[in-house]
Amino acid sequence: SPRTGVESSPDIELLSEKSACIDCGISYPEINPQLFSFNNPQGACPECSGLGHKMFFDPELIVPNKNLSLREGAIHCWSPKAQTYTIELLECLAKHYHFDIYTPFKKLPEKIRQILLQGSGEERIKFSYEGRSGRHTVETPFEGVIPQLYRRWKETESDWVREDLERFMNMRPCPVCRGARLKKEALFVKITEKNIAELSALSIKSALDYFEKLSLSEKDRKIAERILKEIKDRLHFLNDVGLGYLTLERNSGTLSGGEDQRIRLATQIGSALTGVLYVLDEPSIGLHQRDNDRLLDTMKKLRNLGNTVLVVEHDHDTIMAADHIIDLGPGAGIHGGHLVAEGPPEAILQNEQSLTGQYLSGKKKIAIPRSRRKPDGKWITIKGAKEHNLKNIDVSIPLKLFIGITGVSGSGKSTLVNETLYRGLMQRLYHSKELAGQMEDMLGTEHIDKVINIDQSPIGRTPRSNPATYTGVFTFIRDLFTQLPESKTRGYAPGRFSFNVKGGRCEACEGDGILKIEMHFLPDVYVECEVCRGQRFNRETLEITYKGANIADVLSMTVEKAFGFFQNIPSIRNKLQTLIDVGMGYIELGQSATTLSGGEAQRIKLSRELSHRATGRTLTILDEPTTGLHFADVQKLLDVLKRLVDQGNTVVVIEHNLDVIKCADYLIDLGPEGGEAGGHIVAEGTPEELVKANNSHTGRYLKTVLQT
Repeated sequence: SPRTGVESSPDIELLSEKSACIDCGISYPEINPQLFSFNNPQGACPECSGLGHKMFFDPELIVPNKNLSLREGAIHCWSPKAQTYTIELLECLAKHYHFDIYTPFKKLPEKIRQILLQGSGEERIKFSYEGRSGRHTVETPFEGVIPQLYRRWKETESDWVREDLERFMNMRPCPVCRGARLKKEALFVKITEKNIAELSALSIKSALDYFEKLSLSEKDRKIAERILKEIKDRLHFLNDVGLGYLTLERNSGTLSGGEDQRIRLATQIGSALTGVLYVLDEPSIGLHQRDNDRLLDTMKKLRNLGNTVLVVEHDHDTIMAADHIIDLGPGAGIHGGHLVAEGPPEAILQNEQSLTGQYLSGKKKIAIPRSRRKPDGKWITIKGAKEHNLKNIDVSIPLKLFIGITGVSGSGKSTLVNETLYRGLMQRLYHSKELAGQMEDMLGTEHIDKVINIDQSPIGRTPRSNPATYTGVFTFIRDLFTQLPESKTRGYAPGRFSFNVKGGRCEACEGDGILKIEMHFLPDVYVECEVCRGQRFNRETLEITYKGANIADVLSMTVEKAFGFFQNIPSIRNKLQTLIDVGMGYIELGQSATTLSGGEAQRIKLSRELSHRATGRTLTILDEPTTGLHFADVQKLLDVLKRLVDQGNTVVVIEHNLDVIKCADYLIDLGPEGGEAGGHIVAEGTPEELVKANNSHTGRYLKTVLQT
């Protein structure tokens, strides 16, 4: 044999202790679980260390505005300081390849654009330039913008230069593993032509179908029987709680709170424990009405096993499915904390004191708008959106309207709005380096000048952040205290009334009001500062009072109380009014940001946006803003969104709540299912038009709401 050097003979049989192929010479390591883990060096792709992606210079960031010509600076990364040399270089290229540097970049031939970005290869070009010792002429290949950037990025020892160059970089799949994150040896191991990366890329529902239909020999079936049972059981649990659209490889950091909670709920069903008290906080978050029934069945299974299921919820169907309801209120914050009603759903419906009961019984309801705004001819159009499960769709969003993006869970709503629309606008309006979802083009962006994504992330990650500082009202309050006669006499500046800088704050706790005691092997303990007693300021600062209240007293006021207290100060009153408008009158001005829920943080962000002067050309995006909201609060939210649209702005909301959907001017319904079966536009138009679409799950549920 040429490979082994041993003469072939029927009497000679080659044997090996290694897992190797004698034909191609590939040798395999021992097959063990670590080989299939990208978190283990034994299995991780050596090129990307198991991350699945690498940094690369992105042509979209290098040439952010393709309408500009080379002469106008289309290549964004070339330094203005080298303008003369750059122009001479481009003129030499233009002369060699016969193109015009005054032509918009997007109108240049594809070959020329590739040469500019990637270089001329072996082809030599005559360059003439002015140097210190006179004019020089050289013949050399053109390096190209991207190879030049790579060279500088690798050679530099300056962190500042590296950071500056990384403005033009983005992530892309690893060229070796193509995003699979594993070594090629792991990917060569297959079950019926699918390797572990291909299986992980399946949705939970698709994976369940795959393992249900898996055909094995009698011997293999016997070996895999117990493993397959465990796999199918777990996939069944996840599918039953409405998560069938999630892929197995989905990054846990991209899961919503509701999805994360339902995954843990599925785990508990599999454990089959009894005598357990389960506490769930709004498990219906992010769930379409069609999938809600399956979630309710899951919770009933837990109950029927002999467990107690305690659910904090605002969803109509979940409340009505409960065996016993405890209704707290009657209001929020200081207006709440009382037991308003309890008992089976029927008892709550008949209780006149229960605001929840009034909405459940229909005595109170969110009204359908008498008329809907109509498109005025200005649209933002996304052409060929194909990120994740979007099926190369063209989506047109009318401006100056209240737009609802609907569809079952996993149909592609967040991909379309957050990853494609928002990031695409951020790139075009603010030159953001964050990669937008795949699409061919985005048209109509000249009709807006500002885009805002009001999400549920915290308004601050430390106790120092609070609603007063975030909304900017604290600046006006400090200015007011500075203008008081006693402050002027003492020479106090606005910084005196800030707990973030030295001067007026308590230095024992550095303005925190609390002290952290490190317990080493136990969690840290926080205790009230003994010097200021939690007031954050020193004695001299607290001596300055306005209408009998010092700065610490003001921070401890609720928004409603402060609104009355500062009634005669328009700059403060107007800011507080926007917080009341979004239903946040019950929170304290100085309440720590870390104690606010995601829904509360989102509404505080919304109030700050309301307080800004409207340009009439703003596009505001909200992802499920009804999370954590009672029926009465949903009405307040709709009133606020109506105000934004009435000012000429565009509001785009991803939502499952039918009360919000029925109030939209225009709906875009995605689906028809989740995961791979989604990503299509099922229907679009007014709510009345949507209910006529036979294959729209949203339209089917919406029909009952519009008829009431």
